Amino acid sequence: FFNTLVLIASSLTMALGVHSAALGRSKRVVAWLLATVALGSVFLGVKYFEYGEKIAPCFGVGAGPGCLVPGEHFDASVLHVAADMAPQTQIFYSLYFAMTGLHALHMIIGIPIILWIAHAAWKGRYSPAWHTPVEIVGLYWHFVDIIWIFLFPLLYLMGRH
Repeated sequence: FFNTLVLIASSLTMALGVHSAALGRSKRVVAWLLATVALGSVFLGVKYFEYGEKIAPCFGVGAGPGCLVPGEHFDASVLHVAADMAPQTQIFYSLYFAMTGLHALHMIIGIPIILWIAHAAWKGRYSPAWHTPVEIVGLYWHFVDIIWIFLFPLLYLMGRH
């Protein structure tokens, strides 16, 4: 839930950056885009620790529960599911890692692009007449955030009633 709030806040800071670009306020564009990068980095940091709890036991590292990476070392017993549910649980974790990993990859790609746009804004390359790159990167970031809005309930809330 915390990460969802962080991404919603990053959408707000991105929107404020785009708005500042439309008004020709370069310093504010830079500040809002750097805030977006900071929030995106917080999200990735939380995801790093979340993944670590699931992956580290697979390599005998950490004090967490058993390995939750699908494969021969997968340990469904730590999830308190019936033995006959282990295959379905592995499928869930396969989808979990694929979808959240792809989402994280798009954030990792987006952050340097936002930094590049912020650098260009700092150099005064955008104006109210032309700030299309800021808008396009903003659309990209919003799309990545919206994907999370679907992933969060699908992967974290479903089945928790």
